[in-house]
Amino acid sequence: MKISVYVASAFSKDYQGGNKAGVVFNEHEHTLTTTQKMAIAKELGYAETAFISASEMADYKLEYFTPKEEVDLCGHATIGAFTILMHLNKLFKDRYTIETNSGVLTITIKDDIIFMEQNKPTFYDVISPNEFIDCIDSKAIDNNYPIQIVSTGLKDILIPITSETQLHALQPNFEKIKEISEYYHVVGTHLYTFNDNRIICRNFAPLYDINEEAATGTSNGALACYLYEQHHLQKEVYVFEQGYSLHSPSEILVKLATNSKNEIEKVYVGGKGYYCETKYLNVEDMV
Repeated sequence: MKISVYVASAFSKDYQGGNKAGVVFNEHEHTLTTTQKMAIAKELGYAETAFISASEMADYKLEYFTPKEEVDLCGHATIGAFTILMHLNKLFKDRYTIETNSGVLTITIKDDIIFMEQNKPTFYDVISPNEFIDCIDSKAIDNNYPIQIVSTGLKDILIPITSETQLHALQPNFEKIKEISEYYHVVGTHLYTFNDNRIICRNFAPLYDINEEAATGTSNGALACYLYEQHHLQKEVYVFEQGYSLHSPSEILVKLATNSKNEIEKVYVGGKGYYCETKYLNVEDMV
């Protein structure tokens, strides 16, 4: 069985860079098995590949596979999937719903920016900086703010770094990050710093065979909530820059909706994407 695999880059900055994802329409006579989806994701080698199929409770069902395993949610692969739907002229409205393992979420499209609803934030453990001595240069960690696990769909450890220079100079020990990620049941570590009004990030998820990722939607959704709560930083739109270390500049936008008590009610992660190419894979040869 030969299938078409679309490749899109999500969270691109000025239609360059971004984070590539595979996009597959799972609508063949013989729908793909989990083993086949895993094999396709591994063959492509991108951080995530999204599989789109029909849903009984939403406009589309999306499943996400890394080269290693299935994950419940992926921001950049969702943006990538809707970039391909847009490229194929399959979108006719500005609001859609998607069924995911993290629940039914809303997608809104405005001026070519695709926004994806996330879950409300959940704040977990605060972790001592001492636990990261063997992972990254501990002198780079900004001790003015807590290191905390936060999730808006996937759990990440958020680590404040003192400066942009320090952030880009880091040479992480991926084996140690893998151990910590496994211990705390998180996807990985999301490091951030400020340079005037800019917020710059790096993301390491070696537990999922992704040493570093150019753009991460769920991580930055969690980070915006964390900044709102811990830094008391309120913005109409949070703009996160990522991917410079991989020579793939990315821009992730996050909007927070709050209630009268200033509690976060809704989280939306968005960005622009562009179509890259179409590949053709013979599934039988891969499994």
